[in-house]
Amino acid sequence: MNQTQVVFQFQSADYGPEVAAILAFEGNGLRPMPLERAPLSAEVSERLRTASAGRLFPGARAPEAALAGLHIYFADFDGAHTIAQNIETADGSYWHAIAHRMEPDAGNSAYWFRQVGTHPIFPALARAVGREGNWAPFAFIDLCEAARRQPGSELETRARATQLIEWQLLFDYCARPA
Repeated sequence: MNQTQVVFQFQSADYGPEVAAILAFEGNGLRPMPLERAPLSAEVSERLRTASAGRLFPGARAPEAALAGLHIYFADFDGAHTIAQNIETADGSYWHAIAHRMEPDAGNSAYWFRQVGTHPIFPALARAVGREGNWAPFAFIDLCEAARRQPGSELETRARATQLIEWQLLFDYCARPA
């Protein structure tokens, strides 16, 4: 993967005031997320626990999947996994795969990426990271595994930046109207 490029400008306000308020706890949807699960603050945990997909994402293409994405943004494996495992679509499988990649459980992540198949965000994601051709989710699992073993490295920085772009694109795809 080469240097990342801007595909679109992520703006948390585009998803409504309540979603923007939740994302404001940690960088407004712009901070590179950790590569593995992390503890949640009590305040974020409470906001996510009481969040309703229908209320947060009225008219969205995939409201439950977008809610799983909020949990992913905060590296909340348990919350994301609970929601994503009950979504029987490519979007749900994608969030499920990311949750397991962050668990970290590379084998389980690969299983769920096989369920995804070719997702509509793959071309934009490949372009965003300067990759020729299609996005390679299995290669990215391997990259994240290697980056986790090198905390503070350039590889970890690149993996986290790529993961953020992936999150922004998938979140936007799920949260916007079809």
